[in-house]
Order: sequence, then structure tokens, then C-alpha cells
Amino acid sequence: MQAYRRDATDRVDACVLDDLTLFYHHRSGQTHMVISPVPEIWDRMADGAPVTAQAMHDRLARDYDLGPVQNAVAEIGAHLDALVLLGLVRTA
Repeated sequence: MQAYRRDATDRVDACVLDDLTLFYHHRSGQTHMVISPVPEIWDRMADGAPVTAQAMHDRLARDYDLGPVQNAVAEIGAHLDALVLLGLVRTA
């Protein structure tokens, strides 16, 4: 199973605007608009440790009702893949 991590050397500033969160990625100079659950996923990756979609599900499930596990893990994996494409998360 694929693992993902935040790069501690990559500076990203977050600004919450109602239901939107803006991530400003200093290295690329790009600002990305995201909505839930992306900010919650991002926050739970702050330790920089590699995490799989299943492990992220387990972290999020402590605070949220995520519904059926298999569906939720697939959705979380898609969000992690999208964060990789944005350059905000790396595969481990």
C-alpha cells in the first residue's frame, strides 16, 4: 500500500476562509484552494511520518464518522494522490 508524507522542509501557510482553506506553497509560489477533508488530512500529517490511506483513515476516524471503511479509505487515498499532484505531499 502506498505511503505519503509531508516534507518538513516544504513551507506551506494555511488560511481558513469559511469552508475554504488556502494553502500557499512557498517553494512553488502557488496558492491552492481546498475544502474538507483535505485540511483535516493535511493537519494529521504534520509529524512528517509516512502514512497510508488506511492509517489516515484510522487517524481521522477518531474525530469523524467516515462511513464504510472501504469507501472512506478509497476517498482518502484519492485526496492523498491529489495532494501529491499539487506538490504538497510526497510519496514515501
